[in-house]
Parts: sequence; structure tokens; C-alpha cells
Amino acid sequence: MEKKIVRTRFAPSPTGFMHVGNLRTALYEYLIAKSQGGSFILRIEDTDQERFVEGATEVIYNTLEKVGLRHDEGPDIGGEFGPYIQSERKPIYKEYAEKLVKSGHAYYCFCTKERLDSLHDENGIGGYDRKCRDLPKEEVERRLAAGEACVIRQKMPIEGSTTFHDAVYGDITIDNSELEDQVLLKSDGFPTYNFANVVDDHLMHITHVVRGSEYLTSTPKYNLLYEAFGWEIPQYVHLPMIMGKNEDGSVSKLSKRHGSTGFADLVEDGYLPEAIVNYIALLGWCPKESTQEIFSLSELEKAFSIDGISKSPAVFDYDKLTWLNGEYIRAMAPDEFMAAAMPELRKVFRSGAVDWDVLASILQPRITKFKEIPDLIGFLRELPDYSSELFINKKSKATLENAPVMLKAAIETLDALPKWQLGAIHDSLMALAQKLEVKNGTLLWPVRIAASGMTVTPGGAMEILTILGREESLRRLKLGLEKLGA
Repeated sequence: MEKKIVRTRFAPSPTGFMHVGNLRTALYEYLIAKSQGGSFILRIEDTDQERFVEGATEVIYNTLEKVGLRHDEGPDIGGEFGPYIQSERKPIYKEYAEKLVKSGHAYYCFCTKERLDSLHDENGIGGYDRKCRDLPKEEVERRLAAGEACVIRQKMPIEGSTTFHDAVYGDITIDNSELEDQVLLKSDGFPTYNFANVVDDHLMHITHVVRGSEYLTSTPKYNLLYEAFGWEIPQYVHLPMIMGKNEDGSVSKLSKRHGSTGFADLVEDGYLPEAIVNYIALLGWCPKESTQEIFSLSELEKAFSIDGISKSPAVFDYDKLTWLNGEYIRAMAPDEFMAAAMPELRKVFRSGAVDWDVLASILQPRITKFKEIPDLIGFLRELPDYSSELFINKKSKATLENAPVMLKAAIETLDALPKWQLGAIHDSLMALAQKLEVKNGTLLWPVRIAASGMTVTPGGAMEILTILGREESLRRLKLGLEKLGA
């Protein structure tokens, strides 16, 4: 038997932004296809016109491009099974809904919104009572001919149960009594989400349907439609929920109260698209026989397999994402790092010559987000007000008594340097410590305090002096002397 080509689809609704749950679904669909040499299709599900947000389709395109999930077919590039925007496929759904009516698997429902609302209590609990399910054929034809507004509903089995197989959760059985006669075609001629999905997935030859586990109980509705049409049922892959940590230690479904939950918001917070993708890949999946955590997209394509997907909910850990982001920053080539860091660096150094290489050397190993840069090096732009008590450090054997001696000697030595370069500054201060017969730290601690006004800095005294330049460095060291009353 010839092996079927794997085809997956990402079918988002253009409602405004890309939630991490949507992005994970897109990523897994992409990886399932690419790991098996298949095709990844983009389809825009815009049949819910009330929720449509102007510009949201562009958000979808831009997000997929930024994270590297390139689709093989879609609205912007076309393909054999288009159109790939559901609102442009409206006549197709009407045709197939009417086929189900003719075969006895669906029926016309003329109930008004007011009547349907009356079937639910004040909490919205209730369901359709199948009033129109068995209307006489003559009455239906008369009301249709009169132009009465109606929808088409699926005729669900009332007794028994429906069982289906999921690649992650195994066999799932749902009592048919729990299945409502769902609307397939609305009165405006647009299909409902469930119906459009089934029709489009069949016509586009989708082999794997990937979605969140919250849709497990809806799957029998899909399967009953496939069976009514006599179509082959695709393989289902339901993904575990993504949870967030609450302040009390419990977990609940990830929402904005836990932090940023949209791709654009995470990028705005300082996370790299590659790190976001890497982290989201691990939210519910792990590689077989490996503890690897850092993956490029091409590595994920090779390592991914459906049997690595977990049933258990995944908890979104912002600390883990931040760590991973830092690992990506440290792995950057120096020129790549500087290009990404420059917008933040320019917030501190608006003009003037700066030893960018030295600055990069102290920042790249330390930051976890580029947004941290202005706060980390703000002291380079403006010396903060600090207490003379900072000059005291037991480990370095720095005291208020020896600090002035160290600063005076450092000023004299540095002022005599012919070239203001890191290597020259380093060698001169090391030689000075030896000459003074003190530990390196005894000399360098007061120099760093005077140069930065801080006890914790990215980089040491020599790097800070190099970046500040001769004039500003000597000015700050002399201010330190004044603060010590020398």
C-alpha cells in the first residue's frame, strides 16, 4: 500500500494576536509535516465575521515569518486546493450542507434567536431541544419557499456512544447523549467552525488534525460528519493544555494574569523569536532518548515525533524561557550581537566614540534580554550618587584608609598612559598592584567603585575605564578621592 503524503494545516482565526497556544499548534503542525517530508498549509478561518479584526491576517503572516514557519500552500502563495480563506469558499459549504440534508444527516431549523435564548437559564446553561428535527417535508419546503430564515443542523445520534482514536490520548469514548444537534450552516450562509473545518480538511487532503485537548469532546461531531459523507477520517493529535503558575503555587490555564501570553508581547518583553519557538516546542513535547533542550528549527524538524507529545498539561515557566533566551544571546556571533544590542545601547550612548567590542564583551555573557542593557550600563552615562561606604570590601581588603592611596596611585599611572586601550590599562594596573605590594582586588575595588558608583557591574574596573575613556575615567576617580575626603 502506497504511503500517504502527510499534510497538516494551521487554520487560525484573524482575531487580533497570536497566543502562545496558537503558535505551539502551528509549530507542532509544521514539525509533524516536515519531520515526515510532508506539506504545511495555512488556511485563514474568517467565517466568524463578528470576531474579525482588521489587520489580524497580517499579524498571522508576520508571526509565521518571524519564527520561520514557512507554509507550502496558503492565501498569499496559492496552491492546488484553494482558495485558502474560508469566506471565499462560502458556496462550497452550502453545497455540502444541503447534501447532508438530502442524505438525512442534517435538517433545516427555523427557530428564532429569541426561542433559542429561552432554552437557556440565566447562567447560559441549556441546549437545543431538536424542535425542528422531524418537521414534515412539506412544511419545510413551504417555509423555505416563503424565504423564512433558517440554519442547517447536524442530526446527531441520540443513543449509544462514539469512540475515536487520538495519537496522544488513545481511544476516547463520548456518549452520544452529550452531543447537541450543532449548527452547520448559519442563516447568513456562512458555515460554523466545526463544519467548515471538516469540509476544508477533506477537500485539502489533510492527514493530521492537530489542536488543543480542550477540543477532545468535540471530535465525535467531526467524525460523524466524515462518516455521513463517506470520507476517510484523519489522524487526530490533541495537545496538552498550557498552564500558568499562580501566586499561591497552584496552576490554571495560561492567561494574561500570568504574564505575556502573545508572541508579539513576548518579543516586546525582550525575548528572541528563536528562543520563543525553542521554548514552546518543549511545552508538551520532549525528544526521545535525549536531554537536549536547545534546538534550532531545523534540529526540531529532525528530532520531532508525535510519540514524544505528553498527555500532561505543560506549565509555562517564564524563568526557563528567560534562561533559554540568555543562552541564545550568548551563542550569537559578535556582529550579530552588536546589531541586536545597538538600539538599546544607543539609549545610553546617544553619540560619541565608544569601544563597542569591550562593551559587547562584558554584556553578552551576562544579559538574558537586550532590554536589560540600559539599566545595566546606565552608570556609564551618568555617575550615580553613592556612599563612601561602598569603598569598603572585606574580601578585597579595601578600606576607607587605603582606598585614597589606591586611587591616587591609579590616577597617576593611568594619566601617564600613552594609549587608552584595554590591554594597556590592564597591564599598567596589574603592575601598579605589584609595585604597591597589594592584592589586585585591593587596588581594583576602589577604582571600580569610583568609576561606576556601584558594587555590582557588568565587567570589571579595567573594562569600565576603557569604555568611559581617559577624560571621564580620570574625572570620576578624582571625584572618588574628593568623596573620601582626600
